[in-house]
Amino acid sequence: MELDIVGISRLQFAATAMYHFIFVPLTLGLSILVAIMETVYVMTKRPIWRQMTKFWGTLFGINFAVGVATGIVMEFQFGMNWSYYSHYVGDIFGAPLAFEGLMAFFMEATLVGLFFFGWERLSKIKHLLVTWFMAIGTNFSALWILIANGWMQNPIGSAFNPQTMRMEVTSFYDVLFNPVAQAKFVHTVSAGYTVAAVFVLGVSAWYLLKGRHTDLAKRSMTVAASFGLAASLSTVVLGDESGYLSGEHQSMKLAAIEAMWETEPAPAAFTAIGFPDQEARETHYAVHIPWAMGLIGTRSLTTVIPGIHDLVEQAEGRIRNGLLAYDALEAIRAHGYHSPLPEDLKARFEEHGRDLGHALLLKRYVDDPRQATPEMIEKAAWDTVPQVAPLFWAFRLMVGLGFFFILLTAVFFWLSARHRLDAHPWLLRVAVFSIPLPWIAAECGWFVAEFGRQPWAIDGVLPVAVAVSNLSASTVLTTLLLFIAIYSVLLVVEMKLMVKAIRKGPQLDAQDIEEMKTSLHALPSQNPATAS
Repeated sequence: MELDIVGISRLQFAATAMYHFIFVPLTLGLSILVAIMETVYVMTKRPIWRQMTKFWGTLFGINFAVGVATGIVMEFQFGMNWSYYSHYVGDIFGAPLAFEGLMAFFMEATLVGLFFFGWERLSKIKHLLVTWFMAIGTNFSALWILIANGWMQNPIGSAFNPQTMRMEVTSFYDVLFNPVAQAKFVHTVSAGYTVAAVFVLGVSAWYLLKGRHTDLAKRSMTVAASFGLAASLSTVVLGDESGYLSGEHQSMKLAAIEAMWETEPAPAAFTAIGFPDQEARETHYAVHIPWAMGLIGTRSLTTVIPGIHDLVEQAEGRIRNGLLAYDALEAIRAHGYHSPLPEDLKARFEEHGRDLGHALLLKRYVDDPRQATPEMIEKAAWDTVPQVAPLFWAFRLMVGLGFFFILLTAVFFWLSARHRLDAHPWLLRVAVFSIPLPWIAAECGWFVAEFGRQPWAIDGVLPVAVAVSNLSASTVLTTLLLFIAIYSVLLVVEMKLMVKAIRKGPQLDAQDIEEMKTSLHALPSQNPATAS
């Protein structure tokens, strides 16, 4: 990445987004786990489940607070660093972003407050409803931001208006029910559930190794193992759906992930391992699995997956067609916006307008794309190829970890069914050391999704190089360094608070003690001869 204004702006947004996503998946998953635990408490009236709800709820609250604080910065960046992007697509992008903000800062924050301060003020049923609404609201907050992101990957339900020079909504229904957005939502949420399940599993395993809070730890592990097994299986299945949709809507991303330089006869082979070489435009020492990629990417034996070279050739054709749209657009601008457009001029733009974004790729090389040389057009066509090696390896690391989580949760699910969770200390240590792995997988997933979309801010519509604000590189670099410093402090504070809460463990309050006494009095009396 070149450290010009475009490169630094990308780096700043990547840093803030990936840092923010440290907190999002744990928030999504813990909210559901806490709701499940409180449901068991209300149904069984056993105090241990109330302790579990409050303990894991405390960790959820710490994580939620830092996540909200880091998410605010991202929304401001759209206006600060990506002003032309905000102008160009604000009519579409702004709506789901506004809904997400309303849910995060009003509904979620209110429900989180009721969750923590409503234990003695609300009945058990009312508090349980608050907890479930909090969990559902947290997950639906993610839905809106993923609708916005899904539209960036697959910009349907919209059209470019040459008179306003902006993208406008043509069908809000299509924006909401964009198949890419829906697939990303369920996949991201399932990944968040896996993160939380492995986190609860690992912390509980640490308690068992230390011989502390064993009743709470075993019950927590049972919930986490069953929940995590379902979540990790769902993540893999739904990830396959995301890959299939990438093949339909983002062929270049799929080809780059697979380092598929040449188009192969259907069904294409899957490259299990290899060493992509961007300069030589080939993959060295590749190990292929026959037919696998064709089945995964197209779910058929006859559909061809285009390779990078063929896709670049298609991009070059779209750039040349986009130049006709750009020329028509300049004629529209010269005509003015106060009188109706001539029908021939309008028809000329509509005929070629779908490729206007490809012509804008030339803005990196020349102010007026119509003045581009054949060499510039060829370079712009190759700009549609993201960096292959990072995508290739990030995807394989993510998939490998996904299958590891299935194995890990399945083992502990089997042990919990046999009431032998503490039978193998080495497995407990594996669970403890596995705590950071779901975050690595989740960050790899976002890296593949966003880095694989380059060079587009809006796929096929608006290049990143055009979307950036007119700022100096030094200004953005300064704010990037400040963000890194502040976020590093926040990360240290959050980690210390989480570790302190875990070391302290669950705490009993007056209601817990009272409920424990009530439970003991409710037990059948025993005589010394039969007492254990």
